[in-house]
Amino acid sequence: MKILVCVSNVPDTTAKISFSSDNTQFNAAGVQYILNPYDEIALARAIELAENGKGTVTVIHVGEISAEPTIRKALAIGADDAVRINSTARDAYFVSNQIAHYAKDKGFDIILTGRESIDYNGSQIAAMLGELLDIPSISIIKKLDIDDDHANIVREIEGGKEILSVSFPFVASCAEGVAESKIPNMRGIMSARTKALEVLEAVAVDQLIKYTSYSVPAPRGSVTMLSDNEAEKLVNLLHSEAKVI
Repeated sequence: MKILVCVSNVPDTTAKISFSSDNTQFNAAGVQYILNPYDEIALARAIELAENGKGTVTVIHVGEISAEPTIRKALAIGADDAVRINSTARDAYFVSNQIAHYAKDKGFDIILTGRESIDYNGSQIAAMLGELLDIPSISIIKKLDIDDDHANIVREIEGGKEILSVSFPFVASCAEGVAESKIPNMRGIMSARTKALEVLEAVAVDQLIKYTSYSVPAPRGSVTMLSDNEAEKLVNLLHSEAKVI
């Protein structure tokens, strides 16, 4: 079994976000980058499925050389090899096309992504890959098991769960519950230094989206504290200031 896991290099959730060039560019100065947490879940499940000689796991990232420490972490966690498409990841359509171009003739049985990256929160890559590769795609799965020539998948839907059976190959985006993220051990860290990391140049893709500007959320307002015997004042504030009644 051959498994491809798509990984993103994202700002740490504790990073202070700002923009430069008249709010048209993300300011990366001083920002710590990490392996996207949802991609870690996908990677962990891929490693579990492939362990004991049952398969191989390749990770792929579309990005610049600065992301290689993140890719090496994925290798340290347990991926067998890695690919970096050498280009700025300008949008989901561009990234999906790069991954699809690489994967189309490699014979991958399963392609896994995280449910979303924690910077753009787009949840688009899995669906686009399915369309570009003309294979099934299943979004935001909670469980993935292999049964001979097909996979059994569980995903949550409004009011319950959906249980699916899908044949290979397919794409799926992973959410919490699929697996527990793995922490690389010393042996994994050492072996990651010698594992193959192939660097490929990007293919030409039409630019369909252009970001015109970015902005940070408005700062939180002040909090008014009331005692438990000020019900009338609370009602007045909800009516006159909050305007919710």
